[in-house]
Amino acid sequence: MAQQQQSPLPAYADYQYFLVTSPSPLVAHVEINRPAKLNAFHEAMWHELRAIFGRLSVDPDVRAVVLSGAGDRAFTAGLDVAAASEGGVLASAEGQGLDPARKAARLRRYIADFQECITALEKCEKPVICVMHGIAIGLAIDISTAADIRVCAKDTRFAVKEVDIGLAADIGTLARLPKVVGSQSWVKDVCMTARDFDAQEALAVGFVSQVHESKAAALAAAFKTAALLATKSPVAVQGTKELLTHSRDHPVEDNLRYTGVWNAAALQTNDVPAALMSGLKRKKPTFEKL
Repeated sequence: MAQQQQSPLPAYADYQYFLVTSPSPLVAHVEINRPAKLNAFHEAMWHELRAIFGRLSVDPDVRAVVLSGAGDRAFTAGLDVAAASEGGVLASAEGQGLDPARKAARLRRYIADFQECITALEKCEKPVICVMHGIAIGLAIDISTAADIRVCAKDTRFAVKEVDIGLAADIGTLARLPKVVGSQSWVKDVCMTARDFDAQEALAVGFVSQVHESKAAALAAAFKTAALLATKSPVAVQGTKELLTHSRDHPVEDNLRYTGVWNAAALQTNDVPAALMSGLKRKKPTFEKL
Protein backbone atom coordinates (compact mmCIF):
# COMPACT_ATOMS: atom_id res chain seq x y z
CA MET A 1 0.00 0.00 0.00
CA ALA A 2 1.41 3.40 -1.00
CA GLN A 3 2.38 5.72 1.84
CA GLN A 4 0.08 8.71 2.20
CA GLN A 5 1.81 12.04 1.54
CA GLN A 6 2.10 14.14 4.68
CA SER A 7 2.75 17.85 5.11
CA PRO A 8 4.85 19.22 7.96
CA LEU A 9 3.17 21.32 10.64
CA PRO A 10 5.72 24.10 11.32
CA ALA A 11 4.25 24.99 14.72
CA TYR A 12 5.23 21.53 15.95
CA ALA A 13 8.69 21.32 14.40
CA ASP A 14 10.71 21.87 17.57
CA TYR A 15 9.88 18.61 19.35
CA GLN A 16 12.79 16.20 19.60
CA TYR A 17 11.07 12.85 20.09
CA PHE A 18 7.88 13.26 18.04
CA LEU A 19 7.11 14.05 14.42
CA VAL A 20 3.91 16.01 13.82
CA THR A 21 2.61 16.18 10.26
CA SER A 22 -0.70 16.48 8.44
CA PRO A 23 -1.96 13.73 6.11
CA SER A 24 -5.06 15.77 5.13
CA PRO A 25 -6.71 19.10 5.98
CA LEU A 26 -7.47 19.60 9.70
CA VAL A 27 -5.84 16.26 10.65
CA ALA A 28 -2.61 15.92 12.65
CA HIS A 29 -0.43 12.81 12.70
CA VAL A 30 1.79 12.46 15.79
CA GLU A 31 4.54 9.84 15.51
CA ILE A 32 6.58 8.62 18.46
CA ASN A 33 10.00 9.01 16.87
CA ARG A 34 12.58 6.87 18.63
CA PRO A 35 12.51 3.73 16.48
CA ALA A 36 16.08 2.67 17.26
CA LYS A 37 14.96 2.22 20.88
CA LEU A 38 11.59 0.65 19.95
CA ASN A 39 9.98 4.02 20.73
CA ALA A 40 10.56 3.41 24.44
CA PHE A 41 9.82 6.43 26.65
CA HIS A 42 12.07 8.36 29.00
CA GLU A 43 11.04 11.39 31.05
CA ALA A 44 11.64 14.07 28.43
CA MET A 45 9.40 12.17 26.01
CA TRP A 46 6.32 12.05 28.18
CA HIS A 47 6.70 15.77 28.92
CA GLU A 48 6.85 16.41 25.16
CA LEU A 49 3.75 14.25 24.70
CA ARG A 50 1.84 16.43 27.16
CA ALA A 51 3.02 19.63 25.47
CA ILE A 52 2.03 18.40 22.00
CA PHE A 53 -1.44 17.27 22.96
CA GLY A 54 -2.01 20.39 25.02
CA ARG A 55 -1.25 22.46 21.92
CA LEU A 56 -3.31 20.24 19.59
CA SER A 57 -6.25 20.54 21.97
CA VAL A 58 -6.61 24.27 21.27
CA ASP A 59 -5.25 24.41 17.71
CA PRO A 60 -8.11 25.66 15.49
CA ASP A 61 -6.40 24.13 12.43
CA VAL A 62 -6.68 20.59 13.87
CA ARG A 63 -9.93 18.66 14.29
CA ALA A 64 -8.67 15.08 14.65
CA VAL A 65 -5.39 13.46 15.69
CA VAL A 66 -3.77 10.14 14.76
CA LEU A 67 -1.03 8.79 17.06
CA SER A 68 1.39 6.09 15.88
CA GLY A 69 4.95 4.85 16.37
CA ALA A 70 7.75 5.33 13.83
CA GLY A 71 9.54 2.31 12.39
CA ASP A 72 8.47 -1.25 11.65
CA ARG A 73 9.15 -2.95 14.97
CA ALA A 74 7.12 -1.21 17.67
CA PHE A 75 4.39 1.24 18.56
CA THR A 76 6.26 1.52 21.86
CA ALA A 77 8.08 -0.95 24.06
CA GLY A 78 6.96 1.08 27.06
CA LEU A 79 9.24 2.67 29.62
CA ASP A 80 12.94 2.85 28.77
CA VAL A 81 14.09 0.88 31.80
CA ALA A 82 17.78 1.57 31.13
CA ALA A 83 17.20 5.33 31.06
CA ALA A 84 15.03 5.15 34.18
CA SER A 85 17.73 3.28 36.05
CA GLU A 86 20.36 5.88 35.14
CA GLY A 87 18.49 9.02 36.02
CA GLY A 88 15.26 10.51 37.29
CA VAL A 89 13.61 10.23 40.65
CA LEU A 90 13.70 6.43 40.74
CA ALA A 91 17.48 6.30 40.45
CA SER A 92 18.38 9.63 42.01
CA ALA A 93 20.53 9.75 45.11
CA GLU A 94 18.75 12.99 46.03
CA GLY A 95 16.12 11.16 48.07
CA GLN A 96 18.58 9.07 50.04
CA GLY A 97 18.42 9.76 53.75
CA LEU A 98 14.83 11.01 53.61
CA ASP A 99 12.38 9.37 55.91
CA PRO A 100 9.85 7.09 54.18
CA ALA A 101 6.99 9.64 54.25
CA ARG A 102 9.09 12.33 52.56
CA LYS A 103 10.46 9.92 50.00
CA ALA A 104 6.91 8.73 49.30
CA ALA A 105 5.78 12.34 48.78
CA ARG A 106 8.48 12.81 46.13
CA LEU A 107 7.49 9.61 44.38
CA ARG A 108 3.79 10.48 44.55
CA ARG A 109 4.40 13.83 42.86
CA TYR A 110 6.56 12.12 40.21
CA ILE A 111 3.87 9.52 39.46
CA ALA A 112 1.16 12.20 39.32
CA ASP A 113 3.19 14.22 36.81
CA PHE A 114 3.71 11.12 34.64
CA GLN A 115 -0.01 10.28 34.84
CA GLU A 116 -0.96 13.81 33.77
CA CYS A 117 1.29 13.58 30.71
CA ILE A 118 -0.57 10.49 29.48
CA THR A 119 -3.97 11.90 30.48
CA ALA A 120 -3.23 14.74 28.03
CA LEU A 121 -4.58 12.48 25.26
CA GLU A 122 -7.86 12.05 27.10
CA LYS A 123 -8.07 15.77 27.94
CA CYS A 124 -7.30 16.78 24.35
CA GLU A 125 -10.49 18.35 23.00
CA LYS A 126 -9.93 16.68 19.63
CA PRO A 127 -10.66 12.97 18.98
CA VAL A 128 -7.48 10.88 19.16
CA ILE A 129 -7.05 7.68 17.11
CA CYS A 130 -4.25 5.40 18.31
CA VAL A 131 -2.64 3.11 15.69
CA MET A 132 -0.57 0.25 17.10
CA HIS A 133 1.76 -2.25 15.46
CA GLY A 134 4.56 -4.62 16.43
CA ILE A 135 5.47 -4.36 20.11
CA ALA A 136 2.86 -2.51 22.18
CA ILE A 137 3.52 -3.24 25.82
CA GLY A 138 3.50 -1.49 29.20
CA LEU A 139 3.15 2.23 28.59
CA ALA A 140 1.58 1.43 25.20
CA ILE A 141 -1.53 0.26 27.06
CA ASP A 142 -1.57 3.38 29.27
CA ILE A 143 -1.33 5.62 26.21
CA SER A 144 -3.82 3.76 24.04
CA THR A 145 -6.51 3.55 26.73
CA ALA A 146 -6.32 7.36 27.02
CA ALA A 147 -7.08 7.64 23.28
CA ASP A 148 -10.62 7.63 21.88
CA ILE A 149 -10.31 5.00 19.14
CA ARG A 150 -7.79 2.15 18.93
CA VAL A 151 -6.83 0.25 15.77
CA CYS A 152 -3.91 -2.06 15.14
CA ALA A 153 -1.99 -4.16 12.65
CA LYS A 154 -2.40 -7.92 12.88
CA ASP A 155 1.24 -8.33 13.98
CA THR A 156 0.71 -6.31 17.19
CA ARG A 157 1.84 -7.97 20.41
CA PHE A 158 0.29 -6.45 23.52
CA ALA A 159 1.04 -6.89 27.22
CA VAL A 160 0.35 -5.11 30.49
CA LYS A 161 3.94 -5.75 31.50
CA GLU A 162 4.38 -3.99 34.85
CA VAL A 163 3.90 -7.06 37.07
CA ASP A 164 6.96 -8.59 35.40
CA ILE A 165 9.10 -5.70 36.64
CA GLY A 166 7.72 -5.90 40.16
CA LEU A 167 4.99 -3.28 40.31
CA ALA A 168 1.33 -2.61 39.63
CA ALA A 169 0.72 -0.48 36.54
CA ASP A 170 0.32 3.09 37.79
CA ILE A 171 0.07 5.44 34.79
CA GLY A 172 -3.53 4.74 33.72
CA THR A 173 -3.99 1.15 32.56
CA LEU A 174 -5.62 -0.11 35.76
CA ALA A 175 -7.96 2.89 35.85
CA ARG A 176 -9.00 2.87 32.18
CA LEU A 177 -8.68 -0.68 30.83
CA PRO A 178 -11.61 -2.03 32.94
CA LYS A 179 -13.77 0.75 31.45
CA VAL A 180 -12.58 0.10 27.89
CA VAL A 181 -13.15 -3.67 28.09
CA GLY A 182 -16.31 -5.19 29.54
CA SER A 183 -14.76 -8.31 31.07
CA GLN A 184 -13.22 -7.90 34.53
CA SER A 185 -12.04 -11.50 34.29
CA TRP A 186 -10.04 -10.80 31.13
CA VAL A 187 -8.64 -7.52 32.51
CA LYS A 188 -7.43 -9.22 35.70
CA ASP A 189 -6.03 -12.10 33.66
CA VAL A 190 -3.80 -9.92 31.45
CA CYS A 191 -2.89 -7.40 34.17
CA MET A 192 -1.91 -9.93 36.85
CA THR A 193 -0.16 -12.48 34.60
CA ALA A 194 1.53 -9.89 32.34
CA ARG A 195 1.01 -12.37 29.49
CA ASP A 196 1.05 -11.39 25.84
CA PHE A 197 -2.16 -11.11 23.86
CA ASP A 198 -2.47 -10.68 20.11
CA ALA A 199 -4.53 -8.48 17.82
CA GLN A 200 -7.37 -10.97 17.40
CA GLU A 201 -7.77 -11.35 21.17
CA ALA A 202 -7.68 -7.56 21.53
CA LEU A 203 -10.44 -7.29 18.92
CA ALA A 204 -12.54 -10.05 20.51
CA VAL A 205 -12.65 -8.30 23.90
CA GLY A 206 -13.17 -4.84 22.42
CA PHE A 207 -9.80 -3.34 23.30
CA VAL A 208 -9.36 -2.39 19.62
CA SER A 209 -12.15 -1.76 17.13
CA GLN A 210 -10.25 -2.71 13.96
CA VAL A 211 -7.40 -5.05 12.98
CA HIS A 212 -5.62 -4.50 9.67
CA GLU A 213 -3.19 -6.52 7.58
CA SER A 214 -0.24 -4.20 8.15
CA LYS A 215 0.84 -1.01 9.85
CA ALA A 216 0.37 0.87 6.57
CA ALA A 217 -3.19 -0.42 6.23
CA ALA A 218 -3.99 0.47 9.84
CA LEU A 219 -2.64 3.98 9.34
CA ALA A 220 -4.61 4.40 6.13
CA ALA A 221 -7.80 3.39 7.93
CA ALA A 222 -7.05 5.79 10.79
CA PHE A 223 -6.35 8.65 8.40
CA LYS A 224 -9.63 7.95 6.61
CA THR A 225 -11.57 8.05 9.89
CA ALA A 226 -9.74 11.20 11.00
CA ALA A 227 -10.49 12.89 7.66
CA LEU A 228 -14.17 12.02 8.08
CA LEU A 229 -14.20 13.42 11.61
CA ALA A 230 -12.59 16.61 10.30
CA THR A 231 -15.56 17.21 7.97
CA LYS A 232 -18.03 17.19 10.88
CA SER A 233 -19.02 20.11 13.06
CA PRO A 234 -16.16 20.59 15.55
CA VAL A 235 -18.70 21.80 18.07
CA ALA A 236 -20.56 18.49 17.74
CA VAL A 237 -17.50 16.19 17.64
CA GLN A 238 -15.67 17.81 20.53
CA GLY A 239 -18.86 18.00 22.56
CA THR A 240 -19.52 14.32 21.94
CA LYS A 241 -16.03 13.38 23.16
CA GLU A 242 -16.48 15.46 26.30
CA LEU A 243 -19.91 14.04 27.11
CA LEU A 244 -18.93 10.42 26.45
CA THR A 245 -15.88 10.72 28.69
CA HIS A 246 -18.04 12.30 31.39
CA SER A 247 -20.63 9.52 31.06
CA ARG A 248 -17.96 6.87 31.64
CA ASP A 249 -17.15 8.29 35.07
CA HIS A 250 -20.56 9.51 36.30
CA PRO A 251 -24.06 8.14 36.92
CA VAL A 252 -26.66 8.52 34.17
CA GLU A 253 -28.56 11.24 36.03
CA ASP A 254 -25.41 13.33 36.50
CA ASN A 255 -24.45 12.91 32.84
CA LEU A 256 -27.91 13.91 31.63
CA ARG A 257 -27.73 17.06 33.74
CA TYR A 258 -24.22 17.85 32.47
CA THR A 259 -25.31 17.21 28.87
CA GLY A 260 -28.23 19.59 29.32
CA VAL A 261 -25.99 22.36 30.60
CA TRP A 262 -23.41 21.70 27.86
CA ASN A 263 -25.95 21.71 25.04
CA ALA A 264 -27.74 24.76 26.37
CA ALA A 265 -24.67 26.59 25.10
CA ALA A 266 -23.62 24.32 22.22
CA LEU A 267 -27.03 24.22 20.54
CA GLN A 268 -26.75 27.95 19.88
CA THR A 269 -24.05 27.25 17.28
CA ASN A 270 -24.55 28.11 13.63
CA ASP A 271 -23.41 24.56 12.87
CA VAL A 272 -26.88 23.16 13.62
CA PRO A 273 -28.79 25.09 10.93
CA ALA A 274 -25.86 24.67 8.54
CA ALA A 275 -26.00 20.88 8.96
CA LEU A 276 -29.79 20.77 8.66
CA MET A 277 -29.85 22.92 5.52
CA SER A 278 -27.07 20.91 3.90
CA GLY A 279 -29.17 17.79 4.37
CA LEU A 280 -32.17 19.41 2.74
CA LYS A 281 -30.07 20.76 -0.13
CA ARG A 282 -28.00 17.57 -0.39
CA LYS A 283 -24.89 19.67 -0.21
CA LYS A 284 -21.84 18.90 1.93
CA PRO A 285 -21.65 21.45 4.78
CA THR A 286 -18.57 23.36 5.81
CA PHE A 287 -18.01 24.52 9.37
CA GLU A 288 -16.02 27.37 10.86
CA LYS A 289 -12.89 26.66 12.89
CA LEU A 290 -13.33 26.29 16.62
